[in-house]
Amino acid sequence: MSTADFQLQSERTTTSARSVVALVAVGVVCYAYLPVAAQSPADRPNILVLVADDLGWRGIGPYGNAAVKTPNLDRLARSGLRVVHAFGTSPQCSPSRISTLAGKYAHATRTEDLHTPLPEGERILPSYLQAHGYFTGLLAKRHIGAPGERQFQFYSPGLVDVLPAFLDSAGTRPFFLWVGFHDPHRPYATGEAPRRHAPERVVVPPYLADTPETRTDLALYYDEIARMDDQIGGILAELERRKLRENTLVVFFSDNGAPFPREKGTLYDAGTRTPLILSWPGTISAGSVYRQGLVSLIDVTPTLLELAGSTPPPSLQGRSFRAMLAHPDTAAGRPYVFSERNWHDCDEHQRAVRTRRFKLIRTDAYTELPLCIAADIGASPAFRALRARAQAHRLTPAQQRLFESPRARLELYDLDRDPWELSNLAADPRYAKQVGELAGVLQEWMEQSDDFPAAFRVRDDNTDRITGVPFTTRVPPLQNGDLPPPDQRWGKRQSELGM
Repeated sequence: MSTADFQLQSERTTTSARSVVALVAVGVVCYAYLPVAAQSPADRPNILVLVADDLGWRGIGPYGNAAVKTPNLDRLARSGLRVVHAFGTSPQCSPSRISTLAGKYAHATRTEDLHTPLPEGERILPSYLQAHGYFTGLLAKRHIGAPGERQFQFYSPGLVDVLPAFLDSAGTRPFFLWVGFHDPHRPYATGEAPRRHAPERVVVPPYLADTPETRTDLALYYDEIARMDDQIGGILAELERRKLRENTLVVFFSDNGAPFPREKGTLYDAGTRTPLILSWPGTISAGSVYRQGLVSLIDVTPTLLELAGSTPPPSLQGRSFRAMLAHPDTAAGRPYVFSERNWHDCDEHQRAVRTRRFKLIRTDAYTELPLCIAADIGASPAFRALRARAQAHRLTPAQQRLFESPRARLELYDLDRDPWELSNLAADPRYAKQVGELAGVLQEWMEQSDDFPAAFRVRDDNTDRITGVPFTTRVPPLQNGDLPPPDQRWGKRQSELGM
């Protein structure tokens, strides 16, 4: 296959000299500076973004899962920096990816619902980098819409096999490559990925039913993680073969949590927390760990623009995390990270704020109904096992949380004492101070980030949220999509009423 077969559009820029390759899998946070000012083209890092599809943060070896086989990610973590507390802005595929590439929250670009393409005229990272002399590419999974895809110069549905063609196409220019793996997204089938994990060795979270069916489901999930790890090894090997690895920044992250009940599609840590690994030999210290603060994937685009010698536009809502790369022991990080859940097979309007210790989730619609289950999870053996136990009245308290109806409008969790987020403390008088403070922070963020109340931009469900069974493949039309001006969306404060 010729190089031209892979081109999305004709090349628009020419630059000279490429010597540094940056493998970035999106999601670092630091707030100091690496010495990249006054760069020549030869000094700029090339950028490769590696994005797992539905990988929970506990799903790989560097984050404590001794049962899953991820030797390439293990080596990557040992060679660089592992971020302990990293988070996406949405537990859904396309909103998360677009948010990361745009450097804005999904509601700010009006891409908060699954399958909503990037709007025309909205710029994302490859457009900025191309204007700065980079050759840009996209491999495998896209899910950002045609207006986003057109901002890349090169596309192929392949992975390791087409990497040489992309690198050849870049020529002497610095490059940016976004690689979207398809693993470990469902569906799973025995024999689809090499079988490497025994069901009796998997880790079963307390909110899942510990049955043979659930364990087999988790083992197949582990197998797909291992297959992705193989592909990462192939990518790194090609860079080493071309003598690019020593000048390469590698960042690895996931778009959202694992495709299991109470994980993907939720604002619990299992839905929004992500592994985040960065490796850049000679720049990032090997074996380092960042645990000082919180990191949000919304900060990736401004960080990479700075590393490329560009100035991030003031319209971006993220902020650079360069300090963490140079000073992981002292960089402050974020005091808060924010996330949102909107339409994904059925509608939700949830927002969350998290600190190092506490998380507040606010649900502004559908509280009379159980939490929405995405269709791919609804068809899973793990969910069917929970449904069978529910019908037999054999659920544990942890498992019952998934089926709560009505749901609380506010949920507060103490992550130090309750890492699985099972005990809602919002109504406990001892935590009234935390609820009040975080509710205020969350409301301020919604107002300042161009968010909107739950009455606007709603959609009908296409999946039964009780059974997880889809009843149509159509995405229902958006309703009540015309928003009031920002200063009229949220009503007046009580202090402004003069009463």
